Amino acid sequence: MNDIQLLLELQEIDERIHLLQQEAKKIPERKKQETERLQSSHAAVEQAKNDLKAAQLKVADAELEAKARHDKILALKQCQSQLKTNKEFQAYNQEIAKIEAEIDNYEARLIAALDDVGPYKRALAEKEAKLGEERLAVEAYCAELDVRLAEVQAELAALGITRGEAVKKVQPRVLSYYERSLGRSDKSKDWRPIVVQLQQLQAGGVWVCKGCNLQQPPSISQMVRRNQEMVVCQMCGRILYI
Repeated sequence: MNDIQLLLELQEIDERIHLLQQEAKKIPERKKQETERLQSSHAAVEQAKNDLKAAQLKVADAELEAKARHDKILALKQCQSQLKTNKEFQAYNQEIAKIEAEIDNYEARLIAALDDVGPYKRALAEKEAKLGEERLAVEAYCAELDVRLAEVQAELAALGITRGEAVKKVQPRVLSYYERSLGRSDKSKDWRPIVVQLQQLQAGGVWVCKGCNLQQPPSISQMVRRNQEMVVCQMCGRILYI
């Protein structure tokens, strides 16, 4: 098996490693995106809690105000028993009537506030249920991603061993050039093959590098066809083979 065949096998391993590494990088991002999806549902639940709390505060406020006025009427009636003139007694009656009107107002507000509490409770329950369903779905999906990440890491570990054996078979000079070129291509997220075909566009016609699609001089095509040494594209630097 010549160097080109060995490099093609090595390149196939490296492409798989590259793809798995990219997948491994994306899995935490995908988990983060899934978790962020819950933020709007969390916000909806918090808003529903605040709405319910505000409605309950209105109920409590109306109850306190009504009780305070009932207590005030009780105190006035106790004082009434000690009054000496009818005029004073009537004045107290007027004050009591005024407070009773206020009580009616607060009790009406209490009834309205109580009517609001029910719908707010139901809205909160619905939003909490929705959040619970979404959380379960996200947790299940994140668990699947964790399993996939473990699979990817295991495959990468196995490929690392396979690659270690493959590089031993390639001549050091050829391997060194390949590794340097691979290091430059790794800067891109897209896989960039280092060993590419020299393709003849038509019988007796021009030869082009399939990496950059640029025409190669006749001397390059002749050297590649002889297959006696490593030949690289004069434009992109990729290793050529037929």
